[in-house]
Amino acid sequence: MMLDIYKNIVSSKNTRHIALLLDPDKQNMVNLEYVLDLANKSSVSFILVGGSLVNTDIDEFIRSIKLHTDLPLILFPGSALQFSSNADAILLLSLISGRNPEFLIGNHVQVAYRLKQSGIEIIPTGYLLIESGGSSSVQYMSNTLPIPSNKIEIAAATALAGEQLGLKMIYLEAGSGAKNHVPIELIRLVKKEISIPLIVGGGLKTVDQINAVFAAGANVVVLGNGIENNPELLKQI
Repeated sequence: MMLDIYKNIVSSKNTRHIALLLDPDKQNMVNLEYVLDLANKSSVSFILVGGSLVNTDIDEFIRSIKLHTDLPLILFPGSALQFSSNADAILLLSLISGRNPEFLIGNHVQVAYRLKQSGIEIIPTGYLLIESGGSSSVQYMSNTLPIPSNKIEIAAATALAGEQLGLKMIYLEAGSGAKNHVPIELIRLVKKEISIPLIVGGGLKTVDQINAVFAAGANVVVLGNGIENNPELLKQI
């Protein structure tokens, strides 16, 4: 059954969506069940699955998630290897902040036929890595440099170019375990320049930080490490 997740995000522009990011390599079943129970009782809208380096069977991981929640499940792949037709949708990420062709188009070519055959919803997404006070897993694995956090005009121009290329969403990423989240002024300027939905993730650890990111214009806020370190944050939101 097609959920049309993208249409839901676009048609609810004034709704604040929380996405819970689950890295298969960082979860055990006891913790997973507990976190999903909290997610079901909170304002979480979507589950994202993926990571920079995934050694776990992603099909089996997704099946385990679906035993405990009916929330839409979206792939957030670090590479073409992280594809599963058991998901409801995929953020087809193009790392437009970098210049590594493998993450601009190379991985996409590898998985194109499997995506077509799967029938899952495809959401082309411009992925921008923003400097966050330290080297991130994404930076290392993708072999790309992040946009400096104080170069907000470059970030805005990159996001706008992504929209002009036909991408359907923009994702501003500080990186897994980031020291700092994406600067509020950068989020605000990007939102001003684009008309497509904006996702922001990385380094968000408190309700105040989450609210500030939403106030700056984010349509979707992604929580990953913040929940891994403090699952009770789901109760607060």
